[in-house]
Amino acid sequence: MTILLLLLLVLVALFFVRDIRMQFVTKPVLHFFRKVLPPLSDTERQAMEAGDVWWEAELFRGQPNWEKLHDYGKPTLSSDEKAFIDNQVMTALTMIDDYDIVNKRRDLPPELWEYFKKEGFFALIIPKKYGGKGFSAYANSTIVSKIASRSLSAAVTVMVPNSLGPGELLTHYGTQQQKERWLPALATGDEVPCFALTGPEAGSDAGAIPDEGIVCRGKFDGEEIIGLKLSWNKRYITLAPVATVLGLAFKMKDPEGLLGDNQDLGITCALIPTKHKGVKIGRRHDPLHMAFMNGTTQGNEVFIPLDWIIGGPEFAGKGWRMLVECLSAGRGISLPALATASGHLATKTTTAYAYIRKQFGLSIGQFEGVQEVLARIIANTYQLEAARRLTTTGIDLKVKPSVVTAIAKYHMTELGRQVMNDAMDIQSGKGIQMGPKNYLAHGYMANPISITVEGANILTRSLMIFGQGATRCHPYVLSEMEAAGMNDETEALNRFDSLLMGHIGYALRNALASVGHALTGSYFASAPVSGDTRIYYKQMSRMSAALAFMTDIAMLVLGGDLKRKEMISARLGDALSQLYLGSATLKLFEDHGRQFDDLPVVQHVMQTRLQLTAEALEGVIRNFPNKPLSWLMRILVFPLGNWFNGPSDKLSSSVAVSLQKPSPVRERLTFLCPNFVGDTGGIAEVEAAFQAMHKCRDLYARLRDAQKQGKLARESSLEVLAEIAVAENIITEEEQARLLAADKLRLAAINVDDFAKL
Repeated sequence: MTILLLLLLVLVALFFVRDIRMQFVTKPVLHFFRKVLPPLSDTERQAMEAGDVWWEAELFRGQPNWEKLHDYGKPTLSSDEKAFIDNQVMTALTMIDDYDIVNKRRDLPPELWEYFKKEGFFALIIPKKYGGKGFSAYANSTIVSKIASRSLSAAVTVMVPNSLGPGELLTHYGTQQQKERWLPALATGDEVPCFALTGPEAGSDAGAIPDEGIVCRGKFDGEEIIGLKLSWNKRYITLAPVATVLGLAFKMKDPEGLLGDNQDLGITCALIPTKHKGVKIGRRHDPLHMAFMNGTTQGNEVFIPLDWIIGGPEFAGKGWRMLVECLSAGRGISLPALATASGHLATKTTTAYAYIRKQFGLSIGQFEGVQEVLARIIANTYQLEAARRLTTTGIDLKVKPSVVTAIAKYHMTELGRQVMNDAMDIQSGKGIQMGPKNYLAHGYMANPISITVEGANILTRSLMIFGQGATRCHPYVLSEMEAAGMNDETEALNRFDSLLMGHIGYALRNALASVGHALTGSYFASAPVSGDTRIYYKQMSRMSAALAFMTDIAMLVLGGDLKRKEMISARLGDALSQLYLGSATLKLFEDHGRQFDDLPVVQHVMQTRLQLTAEALEGVIRNFPNKPLSWLMRILVFPLGNWFNGPSDKLSSSVAVSLQKPSPVRERLTFLCPNFVGDTGGIAEVEAAFQAMHKCRDLYARLRDAQKQGKLARESSLEVLAEIAVAENIITEEEQARLLAADKLRLAAINVDDFAKL
């Protein structure tokens, strides 16, 4: 007892007597912290400072405030936005023939280019006072998604001027003169923009761009001025072959000190007319045979005035921060919109195709193997739509959520790839035979484009999501890093001491919450709702506490080496990402008014998200280099084992069956792939056959019953069966006509294009 009391007194003295704590705890920990502190490059530091933290911070800290999630509100379209979608967008869809665009023209038809320019499709984000639409991120995303459901080439053409590029950079950072000069012309389409960032030696590592702008004296419009001599070599630049104005990122240097003492000013962005002397628009690329314009641009010692820098000379060297902030918005709108369109297209066509395509006398949608894949398509589409809505909600709240948009970019493009792969598996021959009737092939072929642009997915996952999230979202680490960097040792020690005590309490709380929730089945975790989804909020809180606890262990033990342990940091990032995606799903269910017919899909999604979160944490524990701490994490995170097993077969079958019929839930999951009057393409064919056959379902059932009773042969064609059925008074002549009309539509839908010998 005496020994225990002495140990207790020592602990009390160490942690509650400030002078003793400062000497024996805070000072050694500060020294250790400085030793293991991961070094940050200038570009990393600017990236950390550029974005905002949002809902992901709640998930990262172990105790999510679910009421805050619900209080964000649900995204809605203004009357202007809705009218534009109902009229201009629907009109544009009638003008799109993707087979013609990709396989014949290798470009959009002139009338579609003109319509996009005239109706303001390139001006969605430009403020109204400059002639633009001033639409929300949610509207921008919805417009791009609807176009992408019919043509990725057309969608990318619309997407780029409304994403990272001159329009966005000018709106946020341009001088008043620059805005008045360029924005009205961009809004009307008189000027077509592109933005050149990527080069042969700088892809995902945009901070390594070798392109330079040297401050020097030169002549412009007959006068000698101080300007920039630019040399660059860029590739993969979308719209470059048709651009009239070039946004350019380069490293700005002032070796002669013409602007001051700083010779290396850093990354800078400028706006240059493509007709300017020395600007070269190079040859065109062929990105997976898609028809959107993409190519190269070069320049060698091209002289421009300083006031062509976006934001003017005072924004020299601030380009990286500008790019990071604007890239985060683009990652959260454009590429996720393409992925979500893939989901809506895949769900609409594959649920219809599974119903109308028959093998062994049954619709293939009745086979369990098909149902498993079909349920995954449906669930992933619900997830894509949920993440699209939540992410654009954050952007429309004027947050710059860099971590959230990195999550959206990586996971949504990967989900988009998976739904297209699954749709191809079910539609098989229908999906691989090219021609005007094929609605899957171009989207399937183009999927890797989204995977690679705006930061390759592998690096987004392994470096960005957790790398930024761990530091930005943690309630103490960034402040501790700032305290450790203070020059005044006394001030640093005092500041660090205060943070350390809070950090210790935070870590202990998360450790106790993790093991407590695990042992009690998350019974005591908070949830803002009752009913069937209540348990998912509780389980998400458990996983959040586990992630926060394991993050502290990883950062403490691995320190700066965590940046190089990319597999471990990627798995921790996966856990955060799955929690974000699950949050989006629960919020969409609430936004839709807790629709009962959505519930099986929501359950499928949430059970998958929790399974993947647990798998990610299991992977960290299994591969953690410090084995005693690995065992400790397993005891505190999975004391009773990992019981997150994902959806059951019964649930998957229920989800698949529920969407093989016209229903409100099917409409909610396919509205980005709309029907329109006069559509004669493959999507319209398969949907028409689906609707017609479903209306005849009672007649098909009557024929099957007659076959079972021996009144009708089993192997006859439908035409013969229907004729005999009329004679036997099983169906009427009017019903016979309906059956044969539906079957005619079915045959048209399952048939593929053929061509003369090449």
